[in-house]
Amino acid sequence: MDFRLTHISAATTLLEIGSLRLLTDPVFDPAGGRYSFGWGTGSTKLTAPSVSIDSLGQIDAVLLSHDHHEDNLDKAGRAFLPKAKRVLTTTSGGRRLRGNAEEMQNWQSTILESSGTKVKVTATPAQHGPLFVRPFAGETIGFVLEWEGQQNGALYITGDTIFYRGIEEVAERFTVSAVMLHLGRASFPVTGPIRFTMDVKDGVQAARVLNPRTIIPIHYEGWKHFREGRPAIEKGFAEAGLGDRLRWLNLGESTEIKI
Repeated sequence: MDFRLTHISAATTLLEIGSLRLLTDPVFDPAGGRYSFGWGTGSTKLTAPSVSIDSLGQIDAVLLSHDHHEDNLDKAGRAFLPKAKRVLTTTSGGRRLRGNAEEMQNWQSTILESSGTKVKVTATPAQHGPLFVRPFAGETIGFVLEWEGQQNGALYITGDTIFYRGIEEVAERFTVSAVMLHLGRASFPVTGPIRFTMDVKDGVQAARVLNPRTIIPIHYEGWKHFREGRPAIEKGFAEAGLGDRLRWLNLGESTEIKI
Protein backbone atom coordinates (compact mmCIF):
# COMPACT_ATOMS: atom_id res chain seq x y z
CA MET A 1 0.00 0.00 0.00
CA ASP A 2 1.31 3.46 -0.88
CA PHE A 3 2.46 5.62 2.02
CA ARG A 4 3.33 9.26 1.50
CA LEU A 5 4.37 11.79 4.11
CA THR A 6 4.36 15.60 3.88
CA HIS A 7 6.18 17.52 6.62
CA ILE A 8 4.26 20.79 6.96
CA SER A 9 6.00 22.34 9.97
CA ALA A 10 7.33 21.34 13.41
CA ALA A 11 5.25 18.27 14.37
CA THR A 12 2.56 18.88 11.73
CA THR A 13 2.60 16.19 9.05
CA LEU A 14 0.17 14.85 6.49
CA LEU A 15 0.13 11.06 6.23
CA GLU A 16 -1.46 9.48 3.15
CA ILE A 17 -1.83 5.73 3.55
CA GLY A 18 -3.70 4.32 0.59
CA SER A 19 -6.95 6.31 0.56
CA LEU A 20 -6.66 7.30 4.23
CA ARG A 21 -5.50 10.85 5.03
CA LEU A 22 -4.24 11.65 8.53
CA LEU A 23 -2.88 14.84 10.06
CA THR A 24 -0.64 15.12 13.12
CA ASP A 25 -0.53 18.02 15.61
CA PRO A 26 -2.08 20.74 13.38
CA VAL A 27 -0.30 24.11 13.63
CA PHE A 28 -1.23 26.64 10.91
CA ASP A 29 -1.02 30.13 12.41
CA PRO A 30 1.18 32.64 10.52
CA ALA A 31 4.75 33.29 11.57
CA GLY A 32 5.56 35.89 14.20
CA GLY A 33 3.05 35.02 16.88
CA ARG A 34 4.10 34.93 20.51
CA TYR A 35 2.56 32.21 22.68
CA SER A 36 2.54 31.56 26.42
CA PHE A 37 2.80 27.93 27.51
CA GLY A 38 2.24 28.70 31.19
CA TRP A 39 4.46 28.94 34.28
CA GLY A 40 6.65 31.61 32.70
CA THR A 41 7.37 29.66 29.53
CA GLY A 42 6.52 30.68 25.99
CA SER A 43 7.85 30.93 22.48
CA THR A 44 7.68 32.75 19.16
CA LYS A 45 6.66 31.04 15.94
CA LEU A 46 9.44 31.73 13.45
CA THR A 47 8.12 30.30 10.18
CA ALA A 48 4.81 29.94 8.37
CA PRO A 49 3.42 26.49 7.52
CA SER A 50 4.65 25.13 4.21
CA VAL A 51 1.13 24.00 3.26
CA SER A 52 -1.93 26.18 3.74
CA ILE A 53 -4.74 24.87 5.89
CA ASP A 54 -7.25 25.61 3.11
CA SER A 55 -5.45 23.27 0.72
CA LEU A 56 -5.49 20.23 2.99
CA GLY A 57 -8.70 18.71 1.70
CA GLN A 58 -10.57 16.00 3.59
CA ILE A 59 -8.81 14.64 6.67
CA ASP A 60 -10.04 11.31 8.02
CA ALA A 61 -8.41 11.71 11.42
CA VAL A 62 -6.13 14.01 13.40
CA LEU A 63 -3.53 12.30 15.58
CA LEU A 64 -3.03 14.85 18.34
CA SER A 65 -0.22 14.21 20.81
CA HIS A 66 -1.64 16.90 23.12
CA ASP A 67 -3.88 19.92 22.93
CA HIS A 68 -2.48 22.36 25.50
CA HIS A 69 0.65 23.80 23.80
CA GLU A 70 0.36 25.94 20.67
CA ASP A 71 3.40 24.44 18.97
CA ASN A 72 1.28 21.28 18.67
CA LEU A 73 -2.20 22.80 18.39
CA ASP A 74 -2.57 26.51 17.67
CA LYS A 75 -5.62 28.68 16.99
CA ALA A 76 -5.92 27.77 13.32
CA GLY A 77 -5.32 24.10 14.05
CA ARG A 78 -7.94 24.13 16.80
CA ALA A 79 -10.47 25.71 14.44
CA PHE A 80 -9.72 22.97 11.91
CA LEU A 81 -10.38 20.01 14.25
CA PRO A 82 -14.18 19.87 13.70
CA LYS A 83 -13.56 19.44 9.95
CA ALA A 84 -11.78 16.13 10.52
CA LYS A 85 -13.87 13.00 10.83
CA ARG A 86 -12.11 11.94 14.03
CA VAL A 87 -9.56 13.35 16.47
CA LEU A 88 -7.51 10.87 18.52
CA THR A 89 -5.81 12.36 21.56
CA THR A 90 -5.09 12.03 25.29
CA THR A 91 -7.77 11.30 27.87
CA SER A 92 -7.53 14.80 29.32
CA GLY A 93 -7.40 16.37 25.84
CA GLY A 94 -10.49 14.49 24.76
CA ARG A 95 -12.40 15.82 27.74
CA ARG A 96 -11.28 19.38 27.01
CA LEU A 97 -11.91 19.32 23.27
CA ARG A 98 -15.10 17.23 23.22
CA GLY A 99 -16.96 17.16 19.88
CA ASN A 100 -15.25 14.64 17.58
CA ALA A 101 -12.28 14.17 19.95
CA GLU A 102 -11.76 10.65 21.25
CA GLU A 103 -9.88 9.86 24.45
CA MET A 104 -7.18 7.21 24.12
CA GLN A 105 -5.33 5.55 26.96
CA ASN A 106 -1.90 3.97 26.63
CA TRP A 107 -1.99 0.78 24.50
CA GLN A 108 -5.62 1.36 23.49
CA SER A 109 -6.22 0.69 19.79
CA THR A 110 -8.78 1.79 17.22
CA ILE A 111 -9.29 1.23 13.49
CA LEU A 112 -9.28 4.09 10.99
CA GLU A 113 -10.90 3.25 7.66
CA SER A 114 -11.49 4.96 4.31
CA SER A 115 -12.52 3.39 0.98
CA GLY A 116 -11.13 -0.01 1.89
CA THR A 117 -7.95 1.22 3.57
CA LYS A 118 -7.70 0.16 7.20
CA VAL A 119 -5.07 1.33 9.68
CA LYS A 120 -4.82 0.17 13.27
CA VAL A 121 -3.73 3.02 15.57
CA THR A 122 -2.43 2.26 19.04
CA ALA A 123 -1.82 4.99 21.61
CA THR A 124 1.66 4.82 23.15
CA PRO A 125 3.07 6.35 26.34
CA ALA A 126 4.94 9.64 26.23
CA GLN A 127 6.51 11.82 28.91
CA HIS A 128 6.73 15.56 28.17
CA GLY A 129 9.80 16.20 30.34
CA PRO A 130 10.93 14.87 33.74
CA LEU A 131 8.23 13.48 36.01
CA PHE A 132 8.39 16.41 38.42
CA VAL A 133 7.22 18.82 35.68
CA ARG A 134 4.17 16.67 34.80
CA PRO A 135 1.70 19.08 36.52
CA PHE A 136 2.99 21.85 34.21
CA ALA A 137 3.89 19.87 31.07
CA GLY A 138 0.67 17.86 31.02
CA GLU A 139 -0.33 14.59 29.39
CA THR A 140 0.96 13.55 25.96
CA ILE A 141 0.79 10.40 23.84
CA GLY A 142 2.38 8.90 20.75
CA PHE A 143 0.95 6.56 18.13
CA VAL A 144 1.86 3.29 16.44
CA LEU A 145 0.26 2.72 13.03
CA GLU A 146 -0.10 -0.74 11.48
CA TRP A 147 -1.65 -1.67 8.14
CA GLU A 148 -1.75 -4.61 5.76
CA GLY A 149 1.24 -4.79 3.47
CA GLN A 150 3.87 -3.39 5.82
CA GLN A 151 7.03 -5.31 4.97
CA ASN A 152 9.31 -4.47 7.88
CA GLY A 153 7.14 -3.36 10.77
CA ALA A 154 5.01 -0.50 12.01
CA LEU A 155 5.20 3.28 11.87
CA TYR A 156 5.79 4.92 15.26
CA ILE A 157 5.16 8.61 15.98
CA THR A 158 6.73 9.43 19.33
CA GLY A 159 4.74 12.56 20.20
CA ASP A 160 6.34 15.15 22.47
CA THR A 161 8.43 13.08 24.87
CA ILE A 162 11.87 12.58 26.27
CA PHE A 163 13.53 9.18 26.18
CA TYR A 164 12.29 7.07 29.07
CA ARG A 165 11.01 3.60 29.89
CA GLY A 166 7.81 4.04 27.84
CA ILE A 167 9.78 4.04 24.59
CA GLU A 168 11.44 0.80 25.60
CA GLU A 169 7.95 -0.64 26.12
CA VAL A 170 7.03 0.34 22.55
CA ALA A 171 10.08 -1.58 21.32
CA GLU A 172 9.04 -4.61 23.37
CA ARG A 173 5.50 -4.64 21.97
CA PHE A 174 6.10 -3.69 18.31
CA THR A 175 8.54 -4.20 15.48
CA VAL A 176 9.14 -0.64 14.28
CA SER A 177 10.13 -0.08 10.66
CA ALA A 178 10.03 3.73 10.69
CA VAL A 179 9.94 6.24 13.54
CA MET A 180 8.96 9.90 13.40
CA LEU A 181 11.03 11.42 16.21
CA HIS A 182 9.87 14.61 17.93
CA LEU A 183 13.30 16.16 18.45
CA GLY A 184 14.49 19.76 18.91
CA ARG A 185 15.31 19.72 22.66
CA ALA A 186 12.46 22.08 23.51
CA SER A 187 13.45 24.18 26.54
CA PHE A 188 13.04 27.63 28.07
CA PRO A 189 15.26 30.12 29.95
CA VAL A 190 13.09 29.91 33.06
CA THR A 191 13.38 26.10 33.23
CA GLY A 192 17.15 25.98 32.72
CA PRO A 193 18.54 22.62 31.53
CA ILE A 194 15.19 20.81 31.65
CA ARG A 195 14.14 19.54 28.22
CA PHE A 196 10.56 18.80 27.21
CA THR A 197 11.25 16.87 24.01
CA MET A 198 14.09 14.65 22.89
CA ASP A 199 17.54 16.04 22.37
CA VAL A 200 19.99 14.30 20.03
CA LYS A 201 21.20 11.99 22.80
CA ASP A 202 17.61 10.91 23.54
CA GLY A 203 16.93 10.40 19.85
CA VAL A 204 19.98 8.18 19.46
CA GLN A 205 18.92 6.14 22.49
CA ALA A 206 15.43 5.75 21.07
CA ALA A 207 16.80 4.68 17.70
CA ARG A 208 19.07 2.08 19.29
CA VAL A 209 16.21 0.62 21.32
CA LEU A 210 13.65 0.66 18.50
CA ASN A 211 16.13 -0.32 15.75
CA PRO A 212 14.06 1.14 12.88
CA ARG A 213 15.15 1.02 9.26
CA THR A 214 14.10 4.66 8.78
CA ILE A 215 14.38 7.62 11.19
CA ILE A 216 12.31 10.68 10.25
CA PRO A 217 13.14 13.84 12.25
CA ILE A 218 10.28 16.26 12.91
CA HIS A 219 9.57 18.92 15.58
CA TYR A 220 13.02 20.54 15.27
CA GLU A 221 12.37 23.75 13.31
CA GLY A 222 10.08 26.76 13.14
CA TRP A 223 9.97 27.78 16.83
CA LYS A 224 12.29 29.79 19.05
CA HIS A 225 12.27 27.27 21.92
CA PHE A 226 13.66 24.47 19.74
CA ARG A 227 17.36 24.37 20.67
CA GLU A 228 18.73 21.68 18.32
CA GLY A 229 18.18 21.92 14.58
CA ARG A 230 19.17 19.82 11.61
CA PRO A 231 22.96 20.33 11.87
CA ALA A 232 23.05 19.08 15.49
CA ILE A 233 20.79 16.14 14.65
CA GLU A 234 22.87 15.12 11.63
CA LYS A 235 26.10 15.36 13.61
CA GLY A 236 24.82 13.36 16.59
CA PHE A 237 23.31 10.55 14.56
CA ALA A 238 26.38 10.34 12.31
CA GLU A 239 28.65 10.03 15.36
CA ALA A 240 26.39 7.26 16.64
CA GLY A 241 26.68 5.39 13.35
CA LEU A 242 23.02 5.98 12.53
CA GLY A 243 23.32 8.79 10.00
CA ASP A 244 22.44 6.55 7.06
CA ARG A 245 19.03 5.82 8.58
CA LEU A 246 17.94 9.46 8.71
CA ARG A 247 15.29 10.43 6.17
CA TRP A 248 14.94 14.19 5.89
CA LEU A 249 11.71 15.52 4.44
CA ASN A 250 11.61 18.73 2.45
CA LEU A 251 8.96 20.99 3.96
CA GLY A 252 5.77 20.98 1.93
CA GLU A 253 6.91 18.16 -0.36
CA SER A 254 5.05 14.84 -0.50
CA THR A 255 7.54 11.99 -0.12
CA GLU A 256 7.00 8.26 -0.55
CA ILE A 257 8.19 6.21 2.42
CA LYS A 258 8.80 2.46 2.36
CA ILE A 259 7.55 0.66 5.47
